[in-house]
Amino acid sequence: MAISTLKVGAKMQEGFRTEIECSHNFIIDQPKPAGTDEGPNPMEIYLSSIPACICAIGRIIANQKRLPVRSISVKLEGDIDKDYLLGKTQEGRAGFVEIRTKVEIDADMTAAEKELYLCDIEKRCPIADNTIYTTSLKTELVG
Repeated sequence: MAISTLKVGAKMQEGFRTEIECSHNFIIDQPKPAGTDEGPNPMEIYLSSIPACICAIGRIIANQKRLPVRSISVKLEGDIDKDYLLGKTQEGRAGFVEIRTKVEIDADMTAAEKELYLCDIEKRCPIADNTIYTTSLKTELVG
């Protein structure tokens, strides 16, 4: 097993602005009037990682298997109980209760071949894996 460690950092700024440090630094924020709308909110970041991973893993598999894939388009939506995350209720949970993806594959493949390809993508996508299965999250106070 070849384990790699990815590292990112975040620093809370004024209001809801959060600066993210990674290979390409960016801002996470909240829409107005709560935030300054300088970037997507954390839920959008999480959700956008799923179709981005589907596209990236799809490209990897297409290259490895020399599949005639021209493009992959993914539309995604997720349902979340904002009352729970805002502390208005203790019923339910903080995370998405359902995430739905619709994947369009532009390739010279039959529908059955596309289904097998999509299953392979989902199996190898680390973001889908972390969404479907439990991953250990260890939080430590350091200061």
